[in-house]
Amino acid sequence: MDQKVTTSHCELSISVTKPQGEAYADLAQLPVLFIHGNSSCKEVFRRQMQVFGLQRTCIAIDLPGHGQSDDAIEPGISYNMVGYADAMLQVMQKLAVESFYVVGWSLGGHIGIEMMGQSDSVKGLLISGTPPIGSDGSDMADAFLPSDHMGLTGQEVFTNEEAASYARATCGAGAQHEPFLGEAVRRTDGRARRLMMEAAMRGEGVDQKHLIETDPRPIAVANGANEQMVNNQYLLSLKFSNLALGQVHLIADAGHAPFWEAPEAFNVILKRCIGAC
Repeated sequence: MDQKVTTSHCELSISVTKPQGEAYADLAQLPVLFIHGNSSCKEVFRRQMQVFGLQRTCIAIDLPGHGQSDDAIEPGISYNMVGYADAMLQVMQKLAVESFYVVGWSLGGHIGIEMMGQSDSVKGLLISGTPPIGSDGSDMADAFLPSDHMGLTGQEVFTNEEAASYARATCGAGAQHEPFLGEAVRRTDGRARRLMMEAAMRGEGVDQKHLIETDPRPIAVANGANEQMVNNQYLLSLKFSNLALGQVHLIADAGHAPFWEAPEAFNVILKRCIGAC
């Protein structure tokens, strides 16, 4: 069920699936919040919502300036990790969900880490296509692989050709491509890309590398083995304080979006992670 939630950032569009009759205030199992990546939308998690929504409350949110959510009222405040994290937490507070698990893809994973820094409500996190970055400027170069598509990440204006190319690259060149993926890129407020990248380059927000090295809450990593934007070797080198399931998972035959490209394999990992929280 889709609905709008009012936050200080803007009106946000959310999709909720939950077992029939279950109320937010009386949840049998920990709810799961799904946060999409840059220039995408909540529908990209369809294959997870359909499966896990049968057993527990699942919530997917369009970020400010994305999908069916409104553009940010104050772009400079909202279009960065701190602002996005605050917007997500406001939604969960409005829904009276006090504790939850976060699944974050790419930008969504960075937002999930920022949320852990802001709130104890996050009980666990699975990141995909998200390399935690520290205060050392060299981390950015080590964490990401050089590519034409990475160059588009902070670009404000896209041509139709660039939008289509970015959608296919981020969700897997060999994966099933649906029209909504390209539509999501074209709909995104271009200021969200530019301002987010500018804030990231200034080092705003929590020191993500330090957080994952010191926070006791479980953090899982599920990347595509053929990841073309993130350096998997960088992820393998990190020292997580509590690496869920004891390893970084590299999913075969998948790139930057394994939950979309190889949903069955991804869902097995996710099921084990949320079951342990």
